[in-house]
Amino acid sequence: MTDPIADMLTRLRNSTSAGKAALLVPYSKLKSDIAVILKKEGYINDYELETVDGHQQIKITTRFVNKTSAITGLKRVSRPGLRRYVGSTEIPRVLGGMGIAVLSTSRGVLSGHEARKQNVGGELLAYIW
Repeated sequence: MTDPIADMLTRLRNSTSAGKAALLVPYSKLKSDIAVILKKEGYINDYELETVDGHQQIKITTRFVNKTSAITGLKRVSRPGLRRYVGSTEIPRVLGGMGIAVLSTSRGVLSGHEARKQNVGGELLAYIW
């Protein structure tokens, strides 16, 4: 697999569109940090680490409001073939502030408004709305 973050976002998109309550994603530190941001911003109910057949997995419990998913869209921005870096003043607002941008910075994985607040830029990983 060349892009594990895109795989995580695709699994999340497919799970929410199919109405599944939970999904499993192979563990990595970066994916775990993205799950922390999604929980903090209210896009998922919870996440936890599980061991399945000797491999660590992240179990993500999706959030539904009135039988509709809290996540209406996901977009991978920076990818292995074309990295996208932004400065602290160039961080985009997603849907006029209704969504979030996820960045990998020198201070860890942050949401767009946290990165703006801390005045740091970095690799623009994804948009979530």
